[in-house]
Amino acid sequence: MRLRLFAERPTEPPTGYKIAHPVLSQDGTRAGFTGVSLGGALPYGVLDDASCVYGRRHRPPVRLCDCGFHCVHDRASAEALLCTAEHRAAVLLEVPVLGAYIRFERGFRYARQRVRTATVGPCGCGGRAAALADAGWGRPGWRALKPACAGCVRARTSVSLAGFAGLAGDGVRVSAAGGRMPPGGPVGVDGCGVPEEVRAPFGVPELVAEAALLQARLDWFQTQLARLGDRGAEGGAEN
Repeated sequence: MRLRLFAERPTEPPTGYKIAHPVLSQDGTRAGFTGVSLGGALPYGVLDDASCVYGRRHRPPVRLCDCGFHCVHDRASAEALLCTAEHRAAVLLEVPVLGAYIRFERGFRYARQRVRTATVGPCGCGGRAAALADAGWGRPGWRALKPACAGCVRARTSVSLAGFAGLAGDGVRVSAAGGRMPPGGPVGVDGCGVPEEVRAPFGVPELVAEAALLQARLDWFQTQLARLGDRGAEGGAEN
């Protein structure tokens, strides 16, 4: 006699929380996420189906395998994972658990996922994030991104928070949390003086954000040119 496990049939999909690294495609036309543990080698979109990381021909989740998306039940547990050194640059995701799922004590393992919101932490300097910039590592065809304020973006490959949401698609909302406000108060950059929820792409706040990032890069280039000019003048004086 085979024991049958209880099957849940909720009226609404359960909500879960997880952390992930934002990624940008090599050609800059798509955005998504990659996991921080077992599934880190397989970037996924805002709306995506899980696949077996071992290449087995079954549909996740399967009880005798580790495949499928993973999340925890409560936000605080997911936020606690952001305290570890290797996860400081990850973002916090809120996800509805779709399709078949297996419930565990602390969370779910499930077949299909939609990322509802992504909350971006502060820049490495402590400032409030205005963009997601090249983190210096990635996966084949994908660049990993990390939070960056307008002053730290400089010449790195980057995308504003609203721009990332637009590239990711499927209605995901991206917002900034934590970090210091820039000197002089709000400057109209995503997460700096705008509502926490990012509106539809290509609106006035998003254009202002892009302009602020471009200005930050221009300021950096001008500083470098000025330094080169000073060195040239010193060399000429010595001669």
